[in-house]
Formats: sequence, C-alpha cells, structure tokens
Amino acid sequence: MTGEVPAEPGQVRARPGRARLLVLGAIAVAVVAVAVIAATTLGGPGRQVETGIVVAVEATSLSSVQGFSILTSAGRTVDFRIVSLENAAAFPPGHLAEHKVTLVPVRVTYVDRNGSHEAVRIEDAP
Repeated sequence: MTGEVPAEPGQVRARPGRARLLVLGAIAVAVVAVAVIAATTLGGPGRQVETGIVVAVEATSLSSVQGFSILTSAGRTVDFRIVSLENAAAFPPGHLAEHKVTLVPVRVTYVDRNGSHEAVRIEDAP
C-alpha cells in the first residue's frame, strides 16, 4: 500500500501526511505573525521606561539632538542617547529643550545598546 487515499472518479488522490504538513505550516506562520505583532505592539523585549524632568540636552541645533538627561522622582539622573525615535514626528527631539525650561516631565522608552540607554520613544508624561 502506498499510503494514498483511494479517490472517486474525477478526484485527485492526496496523501494524508501532506495535508497535515500544510496545516501545521500554516499554523506555524500564524504563530510567528502573532508573536511579531505582539512584540511590536507591547513594546518588544528589552524595552524599559523612565519618567522624569529634563535636566540636560546635548544638541548642536533644535533638529540635531544627540542625547539628554532626566531626573527621576527617585532622585536618579538617567542619561539617554538618541539614534532614531519611533515617534519623532509627534515628539521632535528639539522639544526636549522646552521641557527643560518648563520642567514638564517626559516618559522615555529605551533599550540598552552598546553600554548606554538608547531612547526609542519620548512623550509627555501623563
């Protein structure tokens, strides 16, 4: 016996194992897609958040900010580098200078890369 299912006239014979593999493959693709969406939506692994007032801004101009520091409510100063912000259109890095003057807190989402905190998102603190 070859493992094929007898077909009625006009039907194509299929191997039961092949259909199972196709279903398992589709499930695997769906699981990976859900994992990627969840990681993107929920922030992804390694992301951390700090909130505080801006105490220093390292910039050559309003449009070229390399880094900044915040003072948390716990009294810690935390330094951040800016490489690429995912919400730079909604919160331009130059806006940090205004926060430094007004003392309105910011919430910084960051990842640790190459031994420093890299800001990936900055927003007004709630």
